[in-house]
Amino acid sequence: MENALLIGLSRQVALRRQMDVVANNLANMNTAGYKTGSMMFEEHLMPVAEMNELTGRDRKVSFVLDSSVYQSFAQGHFEQSGNELDVAISGDGWLVVQTPDGDRYTRNGQLKLNPDGQLVTPAGHPVMGEGGPITFGPNEAGIEIATDGTISTTEGLRDRLRVVQFENNAALRKEGETLFVTEAQPDDAEDVRVLQGVVEKSNVQPISELTRMIETVRAYTSVSQTMSQAQDLRREAIERLGTPPRG
Repeated sequence: MENALLIGLSRQVALRRQMDVVANNLANMNTAGYKTGSMMFEEHLMPVAEMNELTGRDRKVSFVLDSSVYQSFAQGHFEQSGNELDVAISGDGWLVVQTPDGDRYTRNGQLKLNPDGQLVTPAGHPVMGEGGPITFGPNEAGIEIATDGTISTTEGLRDRLRVVQFENNAALRKEGETLFVTEAQPDDAEDVRVLQGVVEKSNVQPISELTRMIETVRAYTSVSQTMSQAQDLRREAIERLGTPPRG
């Protein structure tokens, strides 16, 4: 009986984490460069616990294990912003940004200038060019970004956005909402185009996420009902066993 409750509890814990992932997807459906997360589940067979009253394979107790969160790296749709500093990458490429913990990678191209004239992300992280962080002088204007990432102003050529790619995007780990980190070494991106005045929106599919949320709630409710029935059976068994026979 305890095994049934523990199995149900493991499923509830996994479903609560699934709900957290879905809720986070919906909360970031309008976040530029956001990539949808999906919970990965797998079976975990307990090496010791068994259902002794059963025989064969059914003796082993199987729990639910939420092993990891899978990121979908599908490209989101592009939207014209009219901001000369906004960029979107068409193709499999990543902008490189500098953080206190080292280089990070993002598809969020909503860029701006900080008070020092440095090109930064919405969080204030410097965007890297081939020559390092990109900085503009106070008198520079008319910023133009070519499809190869080359940046020029009224003062001439400034730098080129550093756009990279990886052999396998699955090696990227999410850090925050739109930053990714990996120990894998990046390569210069090929077959990509940098689009100025365009923002890549999130790849969240709202209808799919709402459907997943409803399915998760239904599954959680079903498990709760099963656990409640198991507890009722246990209580009834204890009451019957504890009741002395009538003489």
